[in-house]
Amino acid sequence: MVDFVGHVVLGEGRISLGQLRFTQAGPRQFSTFTYGAEWIKNPRAFAIQPDLPLEGGPFHTSGQRDKKGDSLAGVFADAAPDSWGRRLLDRAYGKGLNEFQYLTLSDDAFRQGALRFLDDKGEVIRGLANDAVPRLIDLDTLTKIARAYEQGEEIKPEDIQALAGAGGSGGARPKANVRDGDGLWLAKFTSVHDQHPIERVEVATLHLAAACGIRTPENRLELADTPFPVALIQRFDRRGAARIPYMSARTALGKPGTTPGSYTEIIDFMRSYSPNPWEDFRELYRRLIFTILVSNKDDHLKNHGFLYVGAGQWRLSPVFDVNPAPDRNPFLETAILEGGVHDRSIDLALEACEFFEIPGAEARETIRSMAQRVSGGWREALRQVDVTGALARDYEPAFVNDQTMKAMTI
Repeated sequence: MVDFVGHVVLGEGRISLGQLRFTQAGPRQFSTFTYGAEWIKNPRAFAIQPDLPLEGGPFHTSGQRDKKGDSLAGVFADAAPDSWGRRLLDRAYGKGLNEFQYLTLSDDAFRQGALRFLDDKGEVIRGLANDAVPRLIDLDTLTKIARAYEQGEEIKPEDIQALAGAGGSGGARPKANVRDGDGLWLAKFTSVHDQHPIERVEVATLHLAAACGIRTPENRLELADTPFPVALIQRFDRRGAARIPYMSARTALGKPGTTPGSYTEIIDFMRSYSPNPWEDFRELYRRLIFTILVSNKDDHLKNHGFLYVGAGQWRLSPVFDVNPAPDRNPFLETAILEGGVHDRSIDLALEACEFFEIPGAEARETIRSMAQRVSGGWREALRQVDVTGALARDYEPAFVNDQTMKAMTI
């Protein structure tokens, strides 16, 4: 049995929150989080996730060999690297890392949200990566390292450590964090395995989303005139040097692992925790309609998120990871209604408008106007990122399909 202990602090000020104790015993991994008395007495204290209330604890979480990710409470799992970052850490440190090591060996500067982890000496627990944040001008170098890694080439230890340190959280695709001026950006690389211009299309789709009135992070393409363009997405959990607390919808709803959820469950959470639920309901409804209209394949609960805004309240984060899939089956990752089917259906979305507290006439107008913007703008949005001809035609079924036609005439 091996124990690991991290003192959990918040933001650049390293405000003490409590202690995370992690235990590995053979195939079992489990953790215990306890708020500290200093945090509980703090007038600005808040629960870091809904099912870890300030008045409760200690809070225990456990996972087995095939569900090791469940050995950390959701807000800690949100801050841990996903598949790409884990593979890099395995390459840098060797396989066999436990969930606590994945969490704390990922670079502190880039970890999602505002949680940080200190050792008993009060020092930030960090891996082998140096403290230098890659700059925008390093993108070409990082791209080459990522491509070499994907192709199984020999990579210098310092290069793999640099890439692992910059990897951060989120998804299975190659990526790194870079600094541009005072801002932190997520750089998404073109994979050597790509059959479609995924990074170009993601940027184009975010531009379409903004045209439909959806809040999007700043984004653009770099190295656009090369075969390996990079999608740059500004980190919305940073404001200058300040770190903003974040949690996924999976954590907000208390869902373990890959358990699916529904848009109406997200609505219930926002009703209790948003300072402006009426506005967030409409924002989420637009995102649901957009997901249907562009055949988004990635609307699972970890791709909806919330940012802390003070006074125990959370707001819907800007939209992210919207990826059209022209050959995708007609299902949503997140159901529209709790306990309902996962059909990608404009009719179901219209029927559900009352749960979003949106009148039927307003819902119809929202659906029609968004469908017109998508059907009338997708080709130009792709053209602006140099996706034309046969490549654009490959994506046409994602933007022009039976649901688009239904939405135009609803």
